[in-house]
Amino acid sequence: MVSNSEFLAFAARADTPDDALAQLSALRERYPDATHHCWAYVIGPAYRFHDDGEPGGTAGTPILRAIQGQGVDHVMVVVVRYYGGVNLGTGGLVRAYGGTAAECLRTAPRLEIRPRQAVTVHVPFEHVGAVYHALDTFDTVRGAEDYGADGLSMTVQLYPDAVDTFTATLRDATRGAAVTSLS
Repeated sequence: MVSNSEFLAFAARADTPDDALAQLSALRERYPDATHHCWAYVIGPAYRFHDDGEPGGTAGTPILRAIQGQGVDHVMVVVVRYYGGVNLGTGGLVRAYGGTAAECLRTAPRLEIRPRQAVTVHVPFEHVGAVYHALDTFDTVRGAEDYGADGLSMTVQLYPDAVDTFTATLRDATRGAAVTSLS
């Protein structure tokens, strides 16, 4: 509550601008009687913000700065305002919107997303056990498995810094029979 105005902040993951705008639409439906629904999103190099009727630069820009200040990506932040009858002035609006967004992001749970590298593994049948052991040893995400006449072919996802170690482990465990390639 700031000078009788109520500010509600919502932050959620958004992987595309359409995801972000769908969240905005849902919040407008959920709070149809709110005075303003100001917002900003950052998705990789793309960003956008909107003041929704507040004086220019007093809502969307401070929300965007809060996102950038927290160092988060793939996020949509919406601050819903219920006007309380007292004009806050431009400085007061900037502090209210930016502070509400920053506090929301500061206290929100975070999920770190690290990119993975796809690796294709080909191994004769007699070494399949070694491959499964290596998969359990490394932090992998298994993909498609194909059993052919000459053995197993499968795709796995690894963190890039583990690819060389994984490849060496497979080579050693299969006495050189495993063949890996980046997908």
